[in-house]
Amino acid sequence: MFLHRYKFLKNKLIFFIFNVVSVFCMNNQNPEPPIKGAISFGDISFDIRYNKDSNRHYIWIHGDEKTAKMAIMNHLKFYPGKGFFINSQDREVNYLDTKIDPNRIFSRSGSFKTLKKFKPEWAPGTLKPALDKLDIQREKFLENFFPDSTGLVIAVHNNSRGYNVKDELKFSTKVSLNSKQSSKDFIICTYEGDFEKLAVGPYNVVLQDKLPSKDNGSLSWAALRNGIRYINVETRLGWRTKQEKMLEFIIKSLDQ
Repeated sequence: MFLHRYKFLKNKLIFFIFNVVSVFCMNNQNPEPPIKGAISFGDISFDIRYNKDSNRHYIWIHGDEKTAKMAIMNHLKFYPGKGFFINSQDREVNYLDTKIDPNRIFSRSGSFKTLKKFKPEWAPGTLKPALDKLDIQREKFLENFFPDSTGLVIAVHNNSRGYNVKDELKFSTKVSLNSKQSSKDFIICTYEGDFEKLAVGPYNVVLQDKLPSKDNGSLSWAALRNGIRYINVETRLGWRTKQEKMLEFIIKSLDQ
């Protein structure tokens, strides 16, 4: 009885050690992408991380969307691409004596709205200089951030409120929805060729290849204006495995 128990515990210990060693070796073979540089949008800084560079640029722009950051970091262990990670833990970032949403400053109209949202009253003659400053900083940031014309921007986001794919339908020219998928998990494309490849898959996918009459300052519209392919991968906060699978699906589908 004692010998049988001893052999059982010994086998369990060997199995445990084997798994630990396997995970350790896997992590060494696929290391977390190191910081290779940084860029900034004024005082908003982004670390640049990658193992193998390519003209696919991934961006984590909202500091409170932690799942999105982890999904990109894991994805870049296995696939080429350059990751841009905002240095913030919050959704909004400081600007002058107020706050702004960093994904609402990629147009002058979007900048105006986010500045007025967090600071409704501005002293006479102070709002225009603030907008002018953002215009200059935006041009410099996009020049450094955007890949070449054959490249791709992949933004990774999370939601935890009421936002879902239905909110994007009014901006979309083509739609492919899967009733088995949560409406909070979806993909936005700005290039029709990407949409056609991704729409045959299992996920909710929409195409937004026409600029809206009112630009809210999102990076997606800036990419479209500049002729850069853009994909947004949106999932619920905490659904990391789902988001990692969606990123893998996108890359494998586009590479076919």
